[in-house]
Amino acid sequence: MRVVVTGMETITPLGLDVNKSWYNLKNCISGISTITLFDPSFIKCHIAGEVKEFDPYDYIDKRMVKRLDRMQQFFKASSIMAAGDANLGNFSSFDPYRFSVIGASALGTPSTFEQNVNLYNEEKIKKISPFFIVNQSANTSAGFVAGMYNARGPQRFLQEACSSGTNAIGLAYKMIKHDEIDLAIVTASEAGITPTIIAGLERLGATVGDRWNAEPEKASRPFDAQRCGFIPSEGAGSIVLESLNHALKRDAKIYAEICGFGSTCDAYHPTAQNQDAESVAKCMEFALNDARLSYENIGFINAHGTSTPSNDVVETKGIKKAFKDRAYDIPITANKSVLGHMWAGAGIVETIFTINSLIENIVPPIMNLENCDKDCDLDYVRGAGRTINADYAMKNSFGFGGTNGSLIIKRWTD
Repeated sequence: MRVVVTGMETITPLGLDVNKSWYNLKNCISGISTITLFDPSFIKCHIAGEVKEFDPYDYIDKRMVKRLDRMQQFFKASSIMAAGDANLGNFSSFDPYRFSVIGASALGTPSTFEQNVNLYNEEKIKKISPFFIVNQSANTSAGFVAGMYNARGPQRFLQEACSSGTNAIGLAYKMIKHDEIDLAIVTASEAGITPTIIAGLERLGATVGDRWNAEPEKASRPFDAQRCGFIPSEGAGSIVLESLNHALKRDAKIYAEICGFGSTCDAYHPTAQNQDAESVAKCMEFALNDARLSYENIGFINAHGTSTPSNDVVETKGIKKAFKDRAYDIPITANKSVLGHMWAGAGIVETIFTINSLIENIVPPIMNLENCDKDCDLDYVRGAGRTINADYAMKNSFGFGGTNGSLIIKRWTD
């Protein structure tokens, strides 16, 4: 069963829809700025990728807005827009038990947790939200969307760190490919720009500290010699997947085809990647095998590219192992240089950008890549976007706990 993309939408620090986000990505207009969602003066890192001018009342019933965490607001709004883009208007014509909502979030609903813990510590027990437990169970985000569209097929919600969104697409792809369902709305959402999350990242040593506070747009620099940590960001991405037969029957517009997925685990460390890059390479190889393609068929790679000292080197090693003699000839981009790291949202948003690259025949550049690390010596696209003529692309995501996911995306030509 072939699996195609019939709807896609984003809410990112680059814009409130996919068109604005894509335009800013291509033109290296950074979404990283000084934190405004809370006072960051007690920590070193004062920068992040915040979603600006988002008004949940534009998408969600006002009674629900007050009940939902910011992550859930992004999740629901993005899903609604993607469903609209896919023109899923007449839901009564679908078999509800073959229609799924697959969700993902690495961080869940941290602001809900922090706010209610603060109320408890202040002995304001009666002010703790009656929706606290519902919101804290992040999978209810998928349930809200399923209820809107009567999607009664298997519902899944992944929490697999930074690879969650990519693996959610992979899961939906497999379910459709093996004829378990006909279509799925797949959404990943994050709203982790909160005091405790950012302070925790700082204590972990994952962020850039105070080095780039005065120039936030320069902080995220995948594969660059001066990179020193990732820049957390927030938002959501949604993609509608369908079997080709189902899409053709309803005369849906088709953006691209998902034709391969690979997933592995490092089984190594809670945060650090195994430096041998074996699992990362295997993940890419499994995706190629699933698509029944050679590494020679891939026109470009949209890398995980977090701008951390370890990840960028390990991903480079993995590409060399998986792509062998072609590793130095394949163009590589990394959207996080402009976008920041949207955690689970990154996988879906960057998959959407990969699809746009195939449609428009252009690979956006990696912003801030001025001097490549000596161990990062591949063909990274920098300076300006590169014109391509590719039929296939690979999207990589690698997360805490050694969770790895790779997708193969095919240009739609029929």
